[in-house]
Amino acid sequence: MAILTITLPRLHKWQQEIAQSPARFKIIAAGRRFGKTRLATVLAVSEALREGRVWWVAPTYPMATIGWRLIKSLCQQIPGVNIRESERRAEMPGLGFIETKSADRPDALRGEGLDFVVLDECAFLKEDAWSQSLRPALADRQGRAVFISTPKGRNWFWKLYQRAQDLPDWETWQLPTSENPYISAEEIEEMRRLLPERVYLQEVEAQFVEDAGTVFRHVAEMSTATPQKERIPDHEYVIGVDLAKHQDWSVLAVVDLTTHELVYLDRFNQVDYMVQARRLEALAERFQPSVIIIERNSAGEPFIEMLQREKDLPIQPFTTTNATKAQAVEALSLAFERGDIRIIPDPILIGELQAFEAERLPSGMLRYGAPAGMHDDCVMALALAWQGTGTNESLFLW
Repeated sequence: MAILTITLPRLHKWQQEIAQSPARFKIIAAGRRFGKTRLATVLAVSEALREGRVWWVAPTYPMATIGWRLIKSLCQQIPGVNIRESERRAEMPGLGFIETKSADRPDALRGEGLDFVVLDECAFLKEDAWSQSLRPALADRQGRAVFISTPKGRNWFWKLYQRAQDLPDWETWQLPTSENPYISAEEIEEMRRLLPERVYLQEVEAQFVEDAGTVFRHVAEMSTATPQKERIPDHEYVIGVDLAKHQDWSVLAVVDLTTHELVYLDRFNQVDYMVQARRLEALAERFQPSVIIIERNSAGEPFIEMLQREKDLPIQPFTTTNATKAQAVEALSLAFERGDIRIIPDPILIGELQAFEAERLPSGMLRYGAPAGMHDDCVMALALAWQGTGTNESLFLW
């Protein structure tokens, strides 16, 4: 029988420690770019080369694609491997295989006895995927599992991590991004400086942050600004405009650039474009803003064109994508985090800010918005206005 010798990718110190651990179940809560996926790929391919039956399970199909690309890249270097792209399955020269699965179809996780399972970004999986489907699949072959994820608050992944401390055959690691020797200290410091604290602690330090879903902190403490009805001499202003879409509200937000305070908020709905334009013109006359930032998407484009035809206003269009919205929201979040902003004590605005939430997308990016049945128009008008302050530091990990 021929002996096949394969050289697997080199692992850094912590990756080596985890790989060499004899624990049957390994939980790795680690910061972004620590090297979780690379480590799990090496472990999965090693198991398959030993004729193991291996599944790689991610929360969604697009997230599973990330793991599949790494698996395929490594397996293509192994002589005799059969890559079945349509099934996302790599079959080794012996009987072993690796197959990637997504947990958005729970029924697809049943049936086959397995030797090894990787639960990728498992904090974003439903607990049932593990307890009802994957754990039973390991029973008859006494299979093993590796859980890799950045934390997501204190959900089932946190509970499992806590329970595993005292369970035989389990071992846990909590490792920040800085433990990857290929990430410079300067990069870590830049992230610490620019990210909101809760984001930094969770995404970089790998901490199980209790209020991880809260986007804006210290809202009540920052609600001390005095409302203004018109321009104060020698003060400079910016207006953010979020126009109504469907059942939403239109909101005009005025920020005093001299004091970094939200000083005026106008919220209305079921008003046609012409009336909205007149309201904005009247507000601009009172505050004489240096810039008016208006979302140009959908309803905004014809509104902006109409204003530019009729009035000489300092309009700056803002194109909203998931990335640009995230940038604006993170900049505003950082302002609240640092205490750089004050807002008027408007109960609707405060409620929107406190309810505003982040959701992880299949791509790994964050999507920001209001919970189902609620609005975020005041938040977005304020975020647009804050873009005009020139203090919009932000940094993305997604």
